[in-house]
Amino acid sequence: MNKVPTRVNGRFRLGDILGSGSYGVVYRAWNIINDDDLAIKLEPLVNNSSSLGHEYRILKQLEGGAGIPHVEWFGREATFDALVLDLLGPSLHDLFLAHNQKFTLHAILNIGDQLLSSLEHIHSHNYVHGDIKPQNILVGRGDLQQTVFIVDFGITKEYWNTAAQAHMPFRHGGRLTGTPAFASINNHLGVVPGCRDNLESLVYVLIYLLCSSLPWFSSDHENLPSSSILARKVDTTIKVLCLGIPSEITTMLIYLHNLAFLEDPDYDYLRSLLHQVHATVPAPATCLLDFSQPDPLITHPPISPKDHSVGQEVPPCRLKTTPLHRSTHHM
Repeated sequence: MNKVPTRVNGRFRLGDILGSGSYGVVYRAWNIINDDDLAIKLEPLVNNSSSLGHEYRILKQLEGGAGIPHVEWFGREATFDALVLDLLGPSLHDLFLAHNQKFTLHAILNIGDQLLSSLEHIHSHNYVHGDIKPQNILVGRGDLQQTVFIVDFGITKEYWNTAAQAHMPFRHGGRLTGTPAFASINNHLGVVPGCRDNLESLVYVLIYLLCSSLPWFSSDHENLPSSSILARKVDTTIKVLCLGIPSEITTMLIYLHNLAFLEDPDYDYLRSLLHQVHATVPAPATCLLDFSQPDPLITHPPISPKDHSVGQEVPPCRLKTTPLHRSTHHM
């Protein structure tokens, strides 16, 4: 077993483990030169292949975008690759549990608005993240504590071939990527993920935060097999899934289910739906990411057999509000 170094690049001292990502373990760290708090992700070297190198290259391309972590350094230390990042705050997953699974509606809408901008930025650089879930969404620290960040780009892939100026071809028969609970139905079915799949995962995150659960969660929130999660997703109608939440969130999900593989999402339209919900709720006296005064909890009622029907990959009702369009502009 590789011994974890106590210092990286001579100036970054490792502390406690903060968590783990797709491939590496994340540690708290300090820059001994300027005493900055940082995070370091370490990955053992295997066959000279580095997912952290892949993540570093992506983060450098995305640098400066909304909700994109700042990368400080990447290199090799002993038998590890190391990626040094700004230290961020807790994840939405940990915050949600710490607040008894209750967030204010304004906080949830603000989270959705910010994540939509972040995903639009990621997609504009020809990437799909691949694993949008509460554990991969972190709140900033200090002056950035009102900002949410998307982390863990270990399985991020390009969906647009810049050289050929073409969208990646439609393929199916692949394996599920990312986390089953928040993966799109098409991802479960082995279709190569695209922009629409990132956004479907985002909507599942919003529904989870609004309802404190999802119908395919077990009673104790233990992980179910991905096949069981897919079966519940397919068998749960959008009406049941979105029961008791703002209708605009339902509209977002229907729109994304109708989005074709090669079509660009209309981010402005999706953003306008979130803003419509904002307009119906009195503005809070505190900042939008203040989780201390939750609204009354919205929960899913127990699902009975009569509430279920066999779902379709694309719902039968189609939106006419916003026309769909083919991908035409990429960086």
